[in-house]
This record gives sequence, C-alpha cells and structure tokens, in this order.
Amino acid sequence: MRRLGDPWRELKAVELPLPDPPPGSVRIRVDASDLNFADILQCQGLYQVKWMPPFTPGMVAAGIVEAASAQTGFAAGERVVGPTVEPAGGFAEQSLLLAEQSHRIPPSVSSRSAMAVHITYATAWFAFHRRAHLAPGESVLVLAAAGGVGTAAVQMARAQGCWVVGAVGGSAKAEVATQAGADLVVDYEADDLYRRVMEATDGRGVDVVYDPVGGRHFNTVRRLLAWEGRLLVIGFAGGEIPAAPANHLLVKNYSVVGVHMGAYRERDPELVAQCYADVHGQLADGRIRPFISEVVGFEALPGALERLGARKTVGRVLFDPSIS
Repeated sequence: MRRLGDPWRELKAVELPLPDPPPGSVRIRVDASDLNFADILQCQGLYQVKWMPPFTPGMVAAGIVEAASAQTGFAAGERVVGPTVEPAGGFAEQSLLLAEQSHRIPPSVSSRSAMAVHITYATAWFAFHRRAHLAPGESVLVLAAAGGVGTAAVQMARAQGCWVVGAVGGSAKAEVATQAGADLVVDYEADDLYRRVMEATDGRGVDVVYDPVGGRHFNTVRRLLAWEGRLLVIGFAGGEIPAAPANHLLVKNYSVVGVHMGAYRERDPELVAQCYADVHGQLADGRIRPFISEVVGFEALPGALERLGARKTVGRVLFDPSIS
C-alpha cells in the first residue's frame, strides 16, 4: 500500500528487499495469511491500530521461521503463526511476526488450518469462555453465520454442547451455515428472524447472541435475548454502530458484552496461550474444522478483499503467495 484507501484499488504487488527482523520479531516464509475485515479497515486508515504507508497489509500470517532476532525463543525451521509487524504484513512471500505473541503450530495441524482459526476461532473462544461464560445446553444465535467469523462461532458453540441458530442473508449462505453445524438456519432475507427464533424456542429466546455485524439487525437480536441473556458485540461489518436502550437492558435483565480478543495479547498472554492450546487441540481431534472456501495468490488478492468487504464471501478466504 503506497497510500491509504480501498485495497482493491491501491494494493499492488512489487519486489522489495527481504525485511530484517527487528528486536522481538521473526521473519517467516509465508505459507498462509487470512483475509479479515480489519485488513480492509487498516488499508483505509480506519482501524484502531494504524499503519502508515508504505506497508504490506495482512495482520496475521503463518509460515516457517527463516530468521529470528535474539532471545525470541524461536529457531529457523519452526512453523509459527502470529500477528505481523509493521510494515511487513502477511500478504507477501516473507513477513515479520511479533515473537512474543506468536505460537508454534503443532505437527498435526497444517499451516492453512492454523491460519484459518487464528483470529476467528480464538475470538469465539474468548467470547464464549471468557465473556459469556457459555455453558453446555445453552442456546446461541450467530449472525452472519456463513462467514469466516460466523462459521467459527457456530462450530465453537456446538463443540461446547450448545444449540445453535445461524442467521444468514441468502439461500446459498444458508447451506454453508448448515454445513458448519447450525441446528437451525434462518435466512433473514426471506424470513422473519424474530418470529422463527421465538417459535423455535417456545417464546423464550436465546441465551447468547454472537453479533459481528451490528447495523439493522441489532435491535432484532437484542429483543431475542432470554432472561439474563448475553449479547456479544464482536464487530460492525454492517457499517453502522448500534446502541442499546438502557431501559430495555434493565427490564429484560440482559448484558451487552464487548469482545476485543486482540487486547488480551498484551494484557493476559498466558490466557491467550491457553486459548490456542485449546483451539489447536480441538483442530487436531476434529472437534472443529475450519471452512476454507478459497485460497488466492497475489493476482486475485485485491478482488478477494473487495468481495470480503461487500460480504460476498463465505467461510475463510486465505492468501498463499505460492499460488500463481
């Protein structure tokens, strides 16, 4: 990125010298980097963690260590996954990772799988285990349940022994949410989300709502919360930041809970390590299986980011620099 803007317009592939790992970082040969809505915001200069041009986007990456600065604890040849270091993001052949927030990839887990779960499944882990204190047998409503964030939440809630409703926009996405494991799928473009969920729960509503969208569905899903329910605010992919009236929280006795997974990396690294040990363990034994819908190379990357921004993708979209 030579200047801030929409990455599908501004992102260009260029040859650059290999980055030297500064203190506290490692340089990896990139096996995979995932495409996130936050990558788009960062390119536009709208993300809370701002990088200044020129930079290579891609907030996280997985690959093989080629060089490590002193006292990182990593050695050449190890496979790792973690957040990238400005300005050498993951949409490249070589990238820099922040060593203290990176994690070794178990031999039984592929780099692509480790990359596909790194943000979305870890976010769901913190949302359900740390913020909502989700219990087996509870009911969970997941918005945008066919996307990368949503399919992760569906699988993580199912692995916790919960009954899951997936809300999607369109019949094609309904099939994806079903394959992800949702017990009930509601296409809110063709059906009434409130009515369907209330009918399915005998008028009780759901214990937890997982909302990465915000926008126009927020008022509907907060009304769907059961007594002492928890509305998890994951993000605002819909573009509009909603507000909950305090009197409604009081009358229905529910909580609106923010989930900022990335903040735990500095505040509680031991908890983050516990998260990834659990997530990688669930990957290894098959309890979760990320849905990777597409893997793109340099040429197709801008278009894939544009489709992601327009909410026209499903599952996880990954970047692999070896793909022509």
